[in-house]
Amino acid sequence: MTQPSLNVVILAAGKGTRMRSSLPKVLHPVAQKPMVAHVLDTALALGADHLQLVYGHGAEQLKAALNEYDVNWVEQAKQLGTGHAVQQVIPHIQDNETVLILYGDVPLTRPETLQGLLAAKGNNALALLTVTLPDPTGYGRIVRTENGEISGIVEHKDASPAQHRIQEVNTGMMAANGADLKRWLKNLDNNNAQGEFYLTDVVAMAAAEGVQIASAQPKDIPEVEGANNRLQLAGLERAYQLRQAEALMIAGATLLDPARIDVRGMVRVGEDVVIDVNVVLEGNVFIGDGVVIEPNCVIRDSHIANGARIKANSVVEGAKIGEQAQVGPFARLRPGAELAKDAAVGNFVEMKKSYLGEGAKAGHLTYLGDATIGAGANIGAGTITCNYDGVNKHKTQIGAGAFIGSNSSLVAPVNIGAGAITGAGSVITTEVPDHALAVGRAKQRNIEGYKRPSKKGEK
Repeated sequence: MTQPSLNVVILAAGKGTRMRSSLPKVLHPVAQKPMVAHVLDTALALGADHLQLVYGHGAEQLKAALNEYDVNWVEQAKQLGTGHAVQQVIPHIQDNETVLILYGDVPLTRPETLQGLLAAKGNNALALLTVTLPDPTGYGRIVRTENGEISGIVEHKDASPAQHRIQEVNTGMMAANGADLKRWLKNLDNNNAQGEFYLTDVVAMAAAEGVQIASAQPKDIPEVEGANNRLQLAGLERAYQLRQAEALMIAGATLLDPARIDVRGMVRVGEDVVIDVNVVLEGNVFIGDGVVIEPNCVIRDSHIANGARIKANSVVEGAKIGEQAQVGPFARLRPGAELAKDAAVGNFVEMKKSYLGEGAKAGHLTYLGDATIGAGANIGAGTITCNYDGVNKHKTQIGAGAFIGSNSSLVAPVNIGAGAITGAGSVITTEVPDHALAVGRAKQRNIEGYKRPSKKGEK
């Protein structure tokens, strides 16, 4: 039997006054990604055939931030409640499809949870995602019959003392048949103190028709929590990060403190990985078997091969780290940096668009830009590849086994041969042949009996 198409409606029209921000509420980030983008990605993971995004405030900001998503933008010019928001989508709902309603400020709902909601709906006209809270104060209670069937939702202020004891509450997320949902939406009214159209009234209509209302629950409470202020946003961030930490540990990583790691992208880890505290992983990161990442490191869009070690306080961005290679402490690898097997960069070394060959080393206080360095080469402290002439970038080539003396300036474009040596303090401007010694510095003069200058007025 062919499954009905899935039309996902995401409500994202709220201004978010309590955020105290010019940014629309749903664009506030969790793990550096807008909350509504998390919801869109979840909808796509479900295989949504259509995406409807109901917007109101900050339309230009929303469209600019979400331009990579193929969504149908539906305006809610006046915010008159959740029911009114979904009413705006009626022209875009087909009778024979399943409509799933989500919220742009509820970013942590798992795809598996929503799959469970859709499965619970099955051939029923309506299914609700509910959650059981230890303290349900303020939430609409799920009212069930003696047979356990959902008969309606009662708001906290309207609940009886007995209903106040109900801990199962409404999350607002639901799945419904298109034809039924449109009929219920058209019959909504705003005869209430707030003058708003409530989506929860749909449940009462369905119950009045004798429709069987199915339900499902999330794995944990943070899945259905939203953020109305920055305090709640911080709570979502911590819940998200704990979820990522648990996934990394299950995949084979040891986290010395699971509460002190931030994952802001897609991270894959091998076995026996050790990650110390205050490490930030961003973008697309691969960490191979046996890798050790020491404290206070930032790893972004990088590939770290088996057995490598990233020492404390290093920044690795857009780089490839070979097997058994070492980085840091206090090193910075910029995009295009690549270390071969057993290569090492030490403290206060910066690399950009450069390759460090197998077993090559740059111990400290060095800048390597647009350079290719052969296997076994040794780059002395204070070495600079002078790759930029103020207009264009130029390349430096250093052969295998070369020894670059401390405080050398290599003025690109320049080639330094295999096994060559540059004297400390040299400025190298022309090619150095294989196995040659290049000394490019002024001759030292000693002036004996030199008298230091004195301040005016001193004798």
